Amino acid sequence: MRIAFLAAECAPVAKAGGLGDFVHGLGRALLAAGTEVEILLPDYDCLRHELIIDRQVLRDDLWFDFAGQRLRCRVSSGQVDGLSCRFLAPQSSEAFFARGRIYGEPDDALRFACYCRAALEWLHQSAGWPDILHCNDWQTGLVPVLLREDFAQRGPKRVLDRVRVCYSLHNLGYQGWVEPQVLTAAGLDAARLMTPDRLSDSAGAVDAKLMPRANLMQGGIVFSNFVTTVSPRYAWEVLRTEQGMGLQGVLAAKQAQGRFAGVLNGIDWESWNPQTDPFIAQSFNADSLALKAANTAALRMRLGLQAANKPLVAIVSRLDRQKGVDLISHAMVYTMEKKGQCVLLGSAQEPQIQTRFEQLRDHYSANPDCHLTLGYDEELAHQIYAGADLMLVPSLYEPCGLTQLIAMRYGCVPVVSRVGGLADTVFDANFCGKPLEQRNGFVFDNSCPFDLEFALERALGLWSDHPEQFDRLRANGMAAEHSWTRPARDYLEIYRWLLGDGAIK
Repeated sequence: MRIAFLAAECAPVAKAGGLGDFVHGLGRALLAAGTEVEILLPDYDCLRHELIIDRQVLRDDLWFDFAGQRLRCRVSSGQVDGLSCRFLAPQSSEAFFARGRIYGEPDDALRFACYCRAALEWLHQSAGWPDILHCNDWQTGLVPVLLREDFAQRGPKRVLDRVRVCYSLHNLGYQGWVEPQVLTAAGLDAARLMTPDRLSDSAGAVDAKLMPRANLMQGGIVFSNFVTTVSPRYAWEVLRTEQGMGLQGVLAAKQAQGRFAGVLNGIDWESWNPQTDPFIAQSFNADSLALKAANTAALRMRLGLQAANKPLVAIVSRLDRQKGVDLISHAMVYTMEKKGQCVLLGSAQEPQIQTRFEQLRDHYSANPDCHLTLGYDEELAHQIYAGADLMLVPSLYEPCGLTQLIAMRYGCVPVVSRVGGLADTVFDANFCGKPLEQRNGFVFDNSCPFDLEFALERALGLWSDHPEQFDRLRANGMAAEHSWTRPARDYLEIYRWLLGDGAIK
């Protein structure tokens, strides 16, 4: 079986968030299971080129039409952690992928529409069609549309007779709402596709008199053979709550066909391993939990916290509204009121939020029980997971979440909101129907400070008053297996089903 991943990211060479970890982690697990895997990426100028092995140009004359231009595309190959990658560099006057970053450009819609067209042209012109095209998020939403509306009829053998599309939704907060002209630029018939059952996003129109915008994620859902999200709970939420953000109808239609499921993500089991982690002061595992204390001491020394018999609460997070920034700042104050210590590692893209946390950092700069690092530091992240007692994840919504999975791997007990993948993986110490050996953290409902305080109070109290029970939560979390092995097995089942049945009905 041959799988081709199409995505805007792949860790570690092109990573802006969890999508990069997904492509890298799942790709490697599928490779280990004996599946042939290929990753197709835009050839960003900001790629971490030093991590690409045996890079070479495969073709410098891949021609295709886009936005009224005849574009030439260079296709290069290379190995990234054993994964075979193809890097696509369309030579447009707009220099689509020479912007110094992956996202955040005013013409992102055109940039990734061009990538979608280039990727399919490469597969078609090189006669390299895989069995499964695994597309991800709005940036690749046009791939299944182009496949059905254009490439399906090309060549001596119909592409749709053998190629199936699996489309993964990582965050419905970003759907790719664009003007219909983007469809035209990609070589599609916008008038034909701008209907509510295809790509027309009526709810996205600014004015009822204006033509609705196109929704690229909606197009990906409608034209794919199978759709997944990154946790079972998030799949339930996007069907039945406001988390569907307007896509509840098309997702319900997919579910009615038996073509929609939530598959829980994993984490890189090798990189996040307290037994072998080169960044931490003391290696440890579930059988040597007492050694974790050395990491707590080292973390306090690095961050200038006092050496005290206090619980250490950590936040490692992007600082935006989805992540519950109001609850994060409230929890820091509450933790110190309850005689705990608090550390934060994160940054915000929104200036107002960044300024707010800069003020908090300055306010607590001389406090021996609090430290904020605004930015991202990979080494420090590992040290925080290894040294902290509790990890706070108060997200307003969370499709999957990796923070709580990594925290448990390091014997750091999570305190989380009951949403998405957090609810699928963290089971409350006190209020849970699970057996005692499966309980691994503290969970709160709603996004009000009182509910968060109740969860934190229970967590801090257990640490202080019943350390043996707290250590049991640590051990339970460390015993859970959240590698990519199980998700890879689930995706292989989906792929096999598609290849046996797969035609869109």
